[in-house]
Amino acid sequence: MEQKLTQTDTRLAGLSEHVIDLCREAKRLEETGKYEDARSVLQEFWQRVGDRPRLEGLDTPAQAELILRVGTVSGWLGSARQIQGAQEAAKDLLSESATLFESLNLPERVAEAHVDLGICYWREGALDEARITFDVALQKLGNLQSQQRLRALLNKALVEEVSSRTEEALEILSTAAPLFEDCTNHVLKGRFHTEFGTALKNAGLAQRREDYIDRSLMHYTAAIVELEQAGEVPGLSVTENNIAFLYTKLGRFTDAHEHLDRAISLNVQGDKGLHAQFEDTRAQVFMAQRLFDKAERAAASAVRSFREGDEQKHLALALTTQGTLFARLGRKADALASFNEAIAVAERVGDRETGGLASITIIEELSETLSRQELLAHLQSAESALNKLQNLAVQIRLGECARKLLAEEASIASSGTETSPNFLTGEGTLEDQVLRYEAELIKRALDVSGGSVTRAARLLGVTHQGLAFILNGRQKNLLSSRKPAKPRRRSIIRFH
Repeated sequence: MEQKLTQTDTRLAGLSEHVIDLCREAKRLEETGKYEDARSVLQEFWQRVGDRPRLEGLDTPAQAELILRVGTVSGWLGSARQIQGAQEAAKDLLSESATLFESLNLPERVAEAHVDLGICYWREGALDEARITFDVALQKLGNLQSQQRLRALLNKALVEEVSSRTEEALEILSTAAPLFEDCTNHVLKGRFHTEFGTALKNAGLAQRREDYIDRSLMHYTAAIVELEQAGEVPGLSVTENNIAFLYTKLGRFTDAHEHLDRAISLNVQGDKGLHAQFEDTRAQVFMAQRLFDKAERAAASAVRSFREGDEQKHLALALTTQGTLFARLGRKADALASFNEAIAVAERVGDRETGGLASITIIEELSETLSRQELLAHLQSAESALNKLQNLAVQIRLGECARKLLAEEASIASSGTETSPNFLTGEGTLEDQVLRYEAELIKRALDVSGGSVTRAARLLGVTHQGLAFILNGRQKNLLSSRKPAKPRRRSIIRFH
């Protein structure tokens, strides 16, 4: 009897060890973007997304490893194929694996499960939940230094970036930079450089900082080197897409299309989620070139793909692109339908920032179509959603929308033909409130620009002389915020 038990224990131990080896190989494939190959490695115990892995005969560590790997691969496959319900299935498995690793007192594995769980929340657009989950991962690690700490910090910065909290993302990445310098994992280092480049790109475009744009391109170059060395093809294609977006904003459309072509050619695994992102970027390039027919086809392709999956933030952004395109084609009803769907999708997952951006775009593109009350409601919604946003370019857009509607309010009030509902809070006349709003925007621009009137004027879309006139006139209380402009090296990039 004792010999039988020993043979059974040996057989079970051998099976568990076999599963752990398979999980190790699946993780290696997953890290290089070969998600279907990772699934094939696990097919002895798991067949498809949504199925539960077969756990019979496995000890607890092997069960935890298998459930973790299946959950992670399910999330990536769900994104790549745009499978409805995949993220929810992945989250259930990842939560279960975290509980099992907790019972085994393995904090690093618990943290890994929480990082992958946070990525699922991020894909769905549930950014607050993602942010909390990455913080939990860091708490579980305590003082333990590991690659999971780097993954948690990197993904936390990504959440702040997609929430348009660029300064917070830059702070996280800058603080973590020494840790990534010591890292020997080329995939992690490549993703770090990609994310740092993206944060600098967005800050540079928002603040018109040519030095940030230069640094962004250097980080993207470093990312390409690391990711090529690791063979991480999806990461390479994302980096190329980000460079294409940057060149679009700089008016360098030929360069933008070249990098987009490269991104698409790298997508050899046929990742539908990535392809949809590239199509959305392509639509924005064509729209900037006023090639509206081509833009419409690309935008429709992106929306169609994102509708099939769980990536609601990307769907809301693609719908906003499509709405903008419809508005410029004169299809106002279609534009409004796309914008309203973008807002509804964003609200459904608690993504207030993306909904706020859609509201701003409605005011910018459909001001002649909607009633004054509807426009005021969208402005109120945008102000509420974006009041903590650090992206100055978005704040300037919000200010322009407010000024447009304030001018109409003032016109109606002076004509005495209609009672105008005041949409700004606070006391004082309409003129007082306009001045307060103007002062807030100018102060923010001066702070971001280090007190440089020239740079602040560029951010605000006015001339140096115009801003100086305002400061010396109706906004004298802001004169103390002025500082001498600092000389800066010549940039390799010039804004168009």
